[in-house]
Amino acid sequence: MHVKTGSISLNTQGSTDIQDITKELERLVYESGLTSGTLTVFCPSSTSGLTTVEFEPGAVSDLKRLFDELIPSNRNYAHNETWQDGNGFSHMRASLLGPSLSIPFVGKTLTLGTWQQVVYLDFDIRARRRELVVQMVGE
Repeated sequence: MHVKTGSISLNTQGSTDIQDITKELERLVYESGLTSGTLTVFCPSSTSGLTTVEFEPGAVSDLKRLFDELIPSNRNYAHNETWQDGNGFSHMRASLLGPSLSIPFVGKTLTLGTWQQVVYLDFDIRARRRELVVQMVGE
């Protein structure tokens, strides 16, 4: 078994910015020299998360609306009282989604479904520069 580590740099807009990172992950697997294994992507941030979705305008809009309905930005959050930064809802959304995602790959190809893309969601209240960690274990 071998371990390869890479990264993906993103400029985000915040406010539930959703970005498709599938092509970057595919590129990292291809360049890793590994044929089969597992890829894990991790966001070292407490206001963002990762998931899969069909990355098309309707599903992206529905996903944004889901988070707005489940965890509205206009509620009172104790985090805001502690830090006065107004992003308490961002932390709750990120906690619900989670900071990492693992995907098997075979023949240097991610085993995603036909309509499945890997997306990064930035819930913070302002634009950010993000660096995702991608680690691949395989042979």
